[in-house]
Amino acid sequence: MFWTSIALSSAAPPNIGKSLRRLLPRALPPSLVAHPGNLYEVLSRTPSGGVGKRVYQLRWSQKNISDCYWVVTRSQFKCEGKHGKAWGKLFWKGRLVSTAEERIRGSLKYTWAEGQSQVMIPKTVCDRVVSTFHN
Repeated sequence: MFWTSIALSSAAPPNIGKSLRRLLPRALPPSLVAHPGNLYEVLSRTPSGGVGKRVYQLRWSQKNISDCYWVVTRSQFKCEGKHGKAWGKLFWKGRLVSTAEERIRGSLKYTWAEGQSQVMIPKTVCDRVVSTFHN
Protein backbone atom coordinates (compact mmCIF):
# COMPACT_ATOMS: atom_id res chain seq x y z
CA MET A 1 0.00 0.00 0.00
CA PHE A 2 3.00 2.22 -0.49
CA TRP A 3 1.50 3.92 -3.57
CA THR A 4 -1.73 4.89 -1.77
CA SER A 5 0.12 6.71 0.97
CA ILE A 6 2.10 8.67 -1.60
CA ALA A 7 -1.01 9.48 -3.64
CA LEU A 8 -2.92 10.62 -0.56
CA SER A 9 -0.06 12.65 0.86
CA SER A 10 0.82 14.52 -2.33
CA ALA A 11 -0.56 17.99 -2.82
CA ALA A 12 -3.16 18.82 -5.45
CA PRO A 13 -1.75 19.11 -8.99
CA PRO A 14 -0.74 22.64 -10.00
CA ASN A 15 -3.11 24.69 -12.11
CA ILE A 16 -2.34 23.52 -15.63
CA GLY A 17 -4.11 26.47 -17.26
CA LYS A 18 -1.87 28.98 -15.51
CA SER A 19 1.21 26.98 -16.43
CA LEU A 20 0.25 26.90 -20.11
CA ARG A 21 -0.55 30.61 -20.08
CA ARG A 22 2.95 31.36 -18.76
CA LEU A 23 4.46 29.45 -21.69
CA LEU A 24 2.56 31.49 -24.30
CA PRO A 25 3.62 35.01 -25.25
CA ARG A 26 1.69 37.89 -23.63
CA ALA A 27 0.27 39.05 -26.95
CA LEU A 28 -1.35 35.95 -28.43
CA PRO A 29 -1.06 35.36 -32.16
CA PRO A 30 -4.21 36.13 -34.17
CA SER A 31 -4.88 32.42 -34.69
CA LEU A 32 -5.49 31.96 -30.94
CA VAL A 33 -7.66 35.02 -30.37
CA ALA A 34 -11.40 34.57 -31.01
CA HIS A 35 -12.43 38.11 -31.88
CA PRO A 36 -14.61 39.22 -34.79
CA GLY A 37 -12.97 40.27 -38.04
CA ASN A 38 -13.45 39.94 -41.75
CA LEU A 39 -14.80 36.58 -42.90
CA TYR A 40 -11.42 35.19 -43.94
CA GLU A 41 -9.76 36.09 -40.63
CA VAL A 42 -12.54 34.28 -38.74
CA LEU A 43 -12.44 31.19 -40.98
CA SER A 44 -8.65 30.92 -41.24
CA ARG A 45 -8.36 30.40 -37.45
CA THR A 46 -9.89 26.94 -37.77
CA PRO A 47 -7.88 23.91 -38.93
CA SER A 48 -10.48 22.95 -41.55
CA GLY A 49 -10.57 26.42 -43.09
CA GLY A 50 -14.00 26.99 -41.61
CA VAL A 51 -15.75 24.22 -43.54
CA GLY A 52 -18.93 23.30 -41.65
CA LYS A 53 -18.77 26.39 -39.41
CA ARG A 54 -21.64 28.81 -38.90
CA VAL A 55 -20.70 32.46 -39.40
CA TYR A 56 -22.76 35.64 -39.34
CA GLN A 57 -22.40 39.38 -39.84
CA LEU A 58 -22.45 41.29 -36.56
CA ARG A 59 -24.72 43.92 -38.07
CA TRP A 60 -27.52 41.34 -38.26
CA SER A 61 -27.57 41.15 -34.47
CA GLN A 62 -27.36 44.93 -34.20
CA LYS A 63 -30.45 45.15 -36.42
CA ASN A 64 -32.22 42.58 -34.17
CA ILE A 65 -32.33 39.96 -36.92
CA SER A 66 -32.04 36.59 -35.20
CA ASP A 67 -31.20 33.04 -36.26
CA CYS A 68 -29.38 34.03 -39.48
CA TYR A 69 -26.06 32.55 -40.56
CA TRP A 70 -24.00 31.04 -43.35
CA VAL A 71 -22.81 27.43 -43.20
CA VAL A 72 -19.42 27.42 -44.93
CA THR A 73 -18.95 24.64 -47.50
CA ARG A 74 -15.50 25.56 -48.86
CA SER A 75 -12.92 28.33 -48.68
CA GLN A 76 -9.69 29.53 -50.30
CA PHE A 77 -7.30 31.88 -48.53
CA LYS A 78 -4.48 34.15 -49.62
CA CYS A 79 -2.37 36.82 -47.90
CA GLU A 80 -2.04 34.73 -44.72
CA GLY A 81 -5.79 34.32 -44.31
CA LYS A 82 -6.76 37.98 -44.63
CA HIS A 83 -8.22 37.66 -48.13
CA GLY A 84 -9.71 34.92 -50.26
CA LYS A 85 -13.01 33.38 -51.30
CA ALA A 86 -15.66 31.46 -49.39
CA TRP A 87 -18.77 29.56 -50.38
CA GLY A 88 -21.69 28.36 -48.34
CA LYS A 89 -25.42 28.05 -47.77
CA LEU A 90 -27.45 30.89 -46.26
CA PHE A 91 -29.95 30.32 -43.46
CA TRP A 92 -32.21 33.34 -42.91
CA LYS A 93 -34.39 33.39 -39.78
CA GLY A 94 -33.81 29.66 -39.38
CA ARG A 95 -34.80 28.64 -42.92
CA LEU A 96 -32.48 27.49 -45.67
CA VAL A 97 -32.52 30.15 -48.39
CA SER A 98 -29.88 28.89 -50.80
CA THR A 99 -30.19 25.19 -51.62
CA ALA A 100 -27.11 25.29 -53.84
CA GLU A 101 -23.69 26.42 -52.68
CA GLU A 102 -23.06 30.11 -53.44
CA ARG A 103 -20.26 32.60 -52.89
CA ILE A 104 -20.48 34.52 -49.63
CA ARG A 105 -20.62 38.25 -50.37
CA GLY A 106 -19.58 41.11 -48.08
CA SER A 107 -16.72 39.13 -46.63
CA LEU A 108 -14.30 42.07 -46.41
CA LYS A 109 -16.88 44.83 -46.07
CA TYR A 110 -18.56 43.67 -42.84
CA THR A 111 -17.46 42.28 -39.48
CA TRP A 112 -18.06 38.56 -39.04
CA ALA A 113 -18.12 36.15 -36.08
CA GLU A 114 -18.67 32.43 -35.51
CA GLY A 115 -22.16 31.28 -34.56
CA GLN A 116 -25.54 32.70 -35.52
CA SER A 117 -27.12 36.10 -35.07
CA GLN A 118 -29.08 36.81 -31.91
CA VAL A 119 -31.44 39.60 -30.93
CA MET A 120 -29.67 42.27 -28.91
CA ILE A 121 -32.07 43.60 -26.29
CA PRO A 122 -31.36 47.29 -25.72
CA LYS A 123 -31.00 48.37 -22.13
CA THR A 124 -33.78 50.71 -21.19
CA VAL A 125 -33.72 53.20 -18.37
CA CYS A 126 -35.88 50.85 -16.25
CA ASP A 127 -33.42 47.97 -16.73
CA ARG A 128 -30.52 50.17 -15.62
CA VAL A 129 -32.37 51.32 -12.51
CA VAL A 130 -33.36 47.76 -11.56
CA SER A 131 -29.81 46.45 -12.11
CA THR A 132 -28.34 49.16 -9.86
CA PHE A 133 -30.61 48.12 -6.97
CA HIS A 134 -29.85 44.41 -7.40
CA ASN A 135 -26.06 44.86 -7.46
